[in-house]
Amino acid sequence: MGDMKEFRRGLTDAIPICLGYLAVSFAFGIQASEAGLSVFQASLMSLTNVTSAGQFSSLDVIKSNASFAEMALLQLVVNIRYMLMSTALSQKLSSKESTLARCLVAYGVTDEIFGLSVTRKGRLHPSYSYGLIICSVFGWVLGTFLGAFAGNIMPDRLISALGLAIYGMFLAIIIPETRESTSVMAVVIGSMVLSSIFTYAPGLRTISSGFRIIIVTVVIASLAAIIFPRKEEALDEQNI
Repeated sequence: MGDMKEFRRGLTDAIPICLGYLAVSFAFGIQASEAGLSVFQASLMSLTNVTSAGQFSSLDVIKSNASFAEMALLQLVVNIRYMLMSTALSQKLSSKESTLARCLVAYGVTDEIFGLSVTRKGRLHPSYSYGLIICSVFGWVLGTFLGAFAGNIMPDRLISALGLAIYGMFLAIIIPETRESTSVMAVVIGSMVLSSIFTYAPGLRTISSGFRIIIVTVVIASLAAIIFPRKEEALDEQNI
């Protein structure tokens, strides 16, 4: 009974995430369709990856027919934060939980799911995580399916117009944060400047889009860590 209660609680808590994922993944589905992916391929990518940044960044690599090594390195750099999130969540799981349960919880670690999970008081119950994951991933995959399907039947002009939605989403995420944090603003501006240099500078513009993203991410993240170090915050004992 306890497991089912936690599972239902997870499903309920994840409804806002599910709805948000529908909108974002719809934009991804359209972009994937433009990149030449079929509806099945785009949906399978969302089901097996569940990472917006990693999936969006991979489309340019797919379109350029880059190597698997470049794709793997790109995903490692873009998604490495999930290793840290999974490590943090593992501390909230009981030591009695099996390796399989831990792997299933790790599969669904996203920024939003991590936020809900880490703020739960006491131990994190795997059944609660399963509820979060099932509801959230359903929205992510469904939105991708609908977007990719729409991309196959809509006129090219309309697809291009809808494709701008993803840039609007990124702006909606970035602008509020830059207003509140000088460090975030510096990171955004630095990323724009360095990306522009790689796009237009002779010699550098010949570097593939995948490696551009990798280089810009590593350089800017390293500089931000040095210039704007995060102060160690006291842990909330109730969430350990």
